[in-house]
Amino acid sequence: MTARLTRSDARAAGVAARSRVPPAELGVWTADGRPDPVALLEEQAAGRIPELVPVRYGRMAVSPFTFLRGAALPMAADLARGANSGLITQLCGDAHLANFGLFASPERDEMFDINDFDETLAGPFDFDLKRLVTSLIVAARERGFSPHEGRAVGHRAIRSYTARMAAYAAMRAIDVYYASVDVAAILAYVDKHAKAMIHGTVRSSAHHDAVHELPKLTAVVDGTRRLTERPPTLVKRADATPPLADTVLAAYRTTLQEDRRDLLDRYVVTDYALKVVGVGSVGLGAFVVLFTGCGDDDPLFLQVKQAEASVYERSLGPSPAASHGERVVTGQRRLQAASDILLGWAVGEGGRHWYVRQHQDQKATAAIGLMTLDELATWGELCAWALARGHARAGDPAAISEYLGQDDAFLHAIVGFAEVYADQTERDHAALTRAIAAGRVRAEPGV
Repeated sequence: MTARLTRSDARAAGVAARSRVPPAELGVWTADGRPDPVALLEEQAAGRIPELVPVRYGRMAVSPFTFLRGAALPMAADLARGANSGLITQLCGDAHLANFGLFASPERDEMFDINDFDETLAGPFDFDLKRLVTSLIVAARERGFSPHEGRAVGHRAIRSYTARMAAYAAMRAIDVYYASVDVAAILAYVDKHAKAMIHGTVRSSAHHDAVHELPKLTAVVDGTRRLTERPPTLVKRADATPPLADTVLAAYRTTLQEDRRDLLDRYVVTDYALKVVGVGSVGLGAFVVLFTGCGDDDPLFLQVKQAEASVYERSLGPSPAASHGERVVTGQRRLQAASDILLGWAVGEGGRHWYVRQHQDQKATAAIGLMTLDELATWGELCAWALARGHARAGDPAAISEYLGQDDAFLHAIVGFAEVYADQTERDHAALTRAIAAGRVRAEPGV
């Protein structure tokens, strides 16, 4: 068994890390010698479904914020070039504000948490915070808020993370593990100006389940329920053969707990199709599978998504997991307060790695493009709260809390970095739009 640090030892480790790498060093950013971000995106595209790559570029070209969503690799490369705290936890890896939201726990309680783990890997906790606060600054600019207002949004997020981490640092490990960010706690926390947004998101999540998705994704054809194609975002492909799907699903089934295998066995596969999801993931394999249970009113949708190496593995080293699907699932279980009961992974034909989860199991996120300043700041605080809970559960909250300290040095460093990196994101977005205009890369506009 690995020896555990006492709380006083952990605090001493945090103090030593802060002395070794003062927080101010985390705020330093220079673009000198960085790789061409468009070239990195082209490198990623080489192994993706060719006809979907233009969809990815089209989505990234919409705005600097959508570019940032898809540019996890360029930002990971940039973060690797700078200083870091050296305090390791499980990273979300792609902690921008659109990758948080509400979902139902196995007990069907609504909670707020991280909801994307494609890039998860063990790494310095500050990497996630830099990506989160940068996304808040970029979103604030797109909403037309002033630089002062954008900084205030970032400050509130860091203060939220710092306060929550200090609280987790004083708790027993098992209490941190059981902690969650549930709706009751959120509504007690947010002020009246943001309550309407939270209530609306809760109502939206309650309608996002398999029964609700049934008429949206399917139709009855010759007496059988089938998925309805909506090119280019939902299509059936000749290369997605039944044996391939059966192989992946059979391997996935073995990674579930026994009781959950029994649940899955109550359903049979009816249909499946390629479904384009997100921004950064576009071009990877992502299938929605329709299962039917005891009747037409008993559907189950699973999302089968391809997993590649985390963008952080280039700088932080390879994951110890046997497959990238397992890496994603393990990271999700470490960070989330409660994970999907049907979460699992598989290695399929051709050595492709996959992970599987329910599609639309009472999930919802807020409309970032419509947020008021107070709503954006509140959402940022909630994201930081959930991130702190995940980092505390997977890392050492006492060490991290000591590194954060009692002053504002860490706050100013991260927000200062985020402002400068938001400028870089705008330049990188412009570089992509120029590459599209010049024909270097092809984009499907407005998709």
